[in-house]
Amino acid sequence: MKNNVRDRREHAGESQAELAVAVGVSRQSINAIERGRYDPSLELAFKLARHYECAIEDLFDPEFGE
Repeated sequence: MKNNVRDRREHAGESQAELAVAVGVSRQSINAIERGRYDPSLELAFKLARHYECAIEDLFDPEFGE
């Protein structure tokens, strides 16, 4: 799944570790999400969207039909 978590995080001036603490996961999980190697749970997707005050769709593109 495509995402722009890295762009949001860098724009906010946060490290992966800081974001991980804010949403309650490991830094490695944030790294895997940013690299597209791990699709977050719905709960984590909501936490990330809440953290960045945006809709889940603003962070993640499921690439339907591609």
